[in-house]
Amino acid sequence: MPLVTIVLTLAVVGVLLWLVNRFIPMQGQIKGILNGVVVIAVVLWLLKIFGMFGYLSQFRVGHS
Repeated sequence: MPLVTIVLTLAVVGVLLWLVNRFIPMQGQIKGILNGVVVIAVVLWLLKIFGMFGYLSQFRVGHS
């Protein structure tokens, strides 16, 4: 995926999130949850694009 596409996608997501936070009235807790979900989704998407998601999935927690 070209770097320009990644940057444009991040800009669009940022603007949309800003518009939602600025112009849609909702409680602060809901805004925080929405922002957290969007940030986590974007970070996971970036990890997948740069090939780091598969690397991170190799780690195990606990006994197996």
